[in-house]
Amino acid sequence: MTEILSELTLPIAGMTCASCVSHVEGALKELPGVSNVTVNLATNKANLSYDPQRVKLDDMRRAIEDVGYAITTAELTLDVRGMTCASCVDHVEGALKELDGVTASVVNLGLGTAKVTYIPGVVSTSAMKRAVREVGYEAQERSEGADALDRERQVREEEIKRQGRNLTIAGIIGLIVMIGTFYEMLGPIKAFIPEWLSYKWVLGLLTTPVVFGPGRQFFSNSWRGLKHGVTDMNLLYATGIGAAYGIAVINTLFPNAGFGGEGATFFESAALLTGFIILGRWLEALTRGRTSEAIRKLMKLQPKVARVMQNGREEEIPADEVEIGELVIVRPGESIAVDGEVIEGYSAVDESMLTGESLPVEKKAGDAVIGGTINKTGAFKFKATRVGKETALAQIIKLVEDAQASKAPIQKLADWVAGHFILGVHMLAVAVFLFWFFFGYQMFFDPNSSFILSPYKLGEIGVFGFSLLLSVTVLVISCPCAVGLATPSAMMAGTGKGAEHGVLFKGAEAIENTSKLQTIVFDKTGTLTKGEPSVTDVVSSDQLSVVSDQLLRIAASAEKNSEHPLGEAIVRGAEERGLDVVEPDSFNSIPGHGVEAKAGGMEILLGNRKLMKERGVDFSVLMSQAEALEADGKTVMFVAVNGGAAGLIAVADTLKEYSVEAVKRLHKLGLEVAMITGDNRRTAEAIARKVGIDRVLAEVLPQDKAEEIKKLQAQGRKVAMIGDGVNDAPALAQADVGMAIGSGTDVAKETGDIILIKDDIRDVIVALETAKATMRKVKQNLFWAFVYNVLGIPLGAGLFYPLASLVISPELAALLMAVSSVSVTLNTLLLKGFKPSVGGEHKPRLGSGSEQLRHATASVGND
Repeated sequence: MTEILSELTLPIAGMTCASCVSHVEGALKELPGVSNVTVNLATNKANLSYDPQRVKLDDMRRAIEDVGYAITTAELTLDVRGMTCASCVDHVEGALKELDGVTASVVNLGLGTAKVTYIPGVVSTSAMKRAVREVGYEAQERSEGADALDRERQVREEEIKRQGRNLTIAGIIGLIVMIGTFYEMLGPIKAFIPEWLSYKWVLGLLTTPVVFGPGRQFFSNSWRGLKHGVTDMNLLYATGIGAAYGIAVINTLFPNAGFGGEGATFFESAALLTGFIILGRWLEALTRGRTSEAIRKLMKLQPKVARVMQNGREEEIPADEVEIGELVIVRPGESIAVDGEVIEGYSAVDESMLTGESLPVEKKAGDAVIGGTINKTGAFKFKATRVGKETALAQIIKLVEDAQASKAPIQKLADWVAGHFILGVHMLAVAVFLFWFFFGYQMFFDPNSSFILSPYKLGEIGVFGFSLLLSVTVLVISCPCAVGLATPSAMMAGTGKGAEHGVLFKGAEAIENTSKLQTIVFDKTGTLTKGEPSVTDVVSSDQLSVVSDQLLRIAASAEKNSEHPLGEAIVRGAEERGLDVVEPDSFNSIPGHGVEAKAGGMEILLGNRKLMKERGVDFSVLMSQAEALEADGKTVMFVAVNGGAAGLIAVADTLKEYSVEAVKRLHKLGLEVAMITGDNRRTAEAIARKVGIDRVLAEVLPQDKAEEIKKLQAQGRKVAMIGDGVNDAPALAQADVGMAIGSGTDVAKETGDIILIKDDIRDVIVALETAKATMRKVKQNLFWAFVYNVLGIPLGAGLFYPLASLVISPELAALLMAVSSVSVTLNTLLLKGFKPSVGGEHKPRLGSGSEQLRHATASVGND
């Protein structure tokens, strides 16, 4: 029997580095029925598939807690109406507790409230309200109930405050300990400092509250992990701080115990080590939340209130309670509550926040509007077509969240390295200690040597103290937290930046693959071209002295009742030029040839050259021009009036405004550009010439497009396919990167790795530039993170000591570690200033741009 899998996203608390990620992933993967587990450090979320028949949410919660972490919960207060006695309380509590994702519910009869503890993302507020309604009561969310957005900010602010308090305590006491330690070197300043501050037991008393106050978090977290066989970077810190402090205490109380004596009391190392590690945590908490600003901006767009027509009256209701089919009223300056279709009224709507289109878009009856966009000028009424999770905004938020939760191949490798790092570092620290204790000290130790950036001589330190210092430094300087943050923080910033410009990446892998592309394949119809034929050239004959507008009006009158696409194009062309198209007196379609009609006292014949030949109309004077137009891939219609050659009308599928510009820019990026089409080769090559395309794949049936992509990939090329997402679905799926263009706002249904909301071909360049900028940041981050470890570990292990007689102190190692983590996050934040080279603010240039448009191309063969 096939098992039915459900998708789940769990918020995880307590993760601090990449090894935490591998522990949580490991714990969840061990559960029967759980698969496809992906844990993301930057978002603190675990995405997974599970079989509800085999594993319950409680099992997952226990598995996560068993390895020392927790599922983040949020609280919500509901106002419950209709409760009268204790059994009502029992019913409401029971209904809420039965929901998957609700961990506790406490109902208060006197206050008429239900306080619910739940897992965000697993259960929704509307599901809770529905559960209460189903047992016979009314529930309403309290206005002060914090949503997921506020909750996330609140958690981050609490962490900043907590680590800020810890930093203040550790910083102030650490500074006093430092002054006491270097008392003898302070010169004239000594007069202002009491001598007893330099006593070892005083330094020990001052350091103790630092180690067991602000530093306690490292010991408790690493102990919790060790109980479940888990090692993380808290253990590195705890071992380093504990070793420095423990040996200092032993050597102060028992100087003859054989651990280096009074010269090896490193209270300042323990105090400053704690202070610098907490500085790193505080700076990380300060900067980490900023990489996910894009999601917060999108969430803020979600309107809270909607004005709807109910029983003939306007009523304000919560936006999440609007139902499909309801009539919603929007006034100037208001947000549009949900997606819908304008029924009445006229306005301009600012959609820049979702599509990146800078100019307001005009809306009239029959036009679609998007929830979350801003009405600028007029008032209008619209019918709700998509509500709740189905709205474009909700779909986009979900898509961006999913993308941010996914892992790029480059990140999987970095996480694997970091996950296996901790144990290796401990083994290395032991090896460093043993080497210096048994061999290195006797061979290389110089009593006049000192710490880097410190006048403190190591002469009295002894073999044990020196070996211990180096091993503690190795533990601290090896921390892989920068490696763990390098990729996810940049991917979050990149997906958010893409969403700002109407480019939605479906996953981190899409960003990585896009940055490696070599060949871009465009579908022709509807992607490079408008997908509908239009009049491109009107050539009138000198014989009948008919001007071009007159010729087009005559032809349009003949085609007025035609249902042929070319005939419709001629009528549309005449109307667009403001010409008066009269109804023909008679009309006759000649299948495969053209039409004949009578209008305005003229006999009109319009069709291909075969028709003209059969009717004996001489077009020899215009034949060279007709052939030139056909060589350009256009379909030429011959027009005869009263038996004489009147002129030519060329019809073709016209290029979109920015096709030529987009292809030029792609060439500047060093990419090969190809076009795939079902058209004949002559037509296809005519288009390719106009646009500047390198490779033409012509006469390809829709079902064979994927096969053509495969052939390009077989040549070792990384290929992107750009199409409309419906007809081109197999080719989009086959390509290394599929981009669905002009999909509008129903993004959930699209095939492809990238969705381009606007119908602007230049967004392909936006996607490429965003992906390249993001991957540059990822590589920079990984480079600095790994370089820090690659250089830091040998430096900390004393590899260069025999040459320079300098050694890094544990506290300096902690400062470098903090700087490494924060530099990765700050480097990522530079992506906020990234702007693609093209954007919605560029409007079509008249003149040269309209000339480009006239050079159109035909989708239909000739005679």
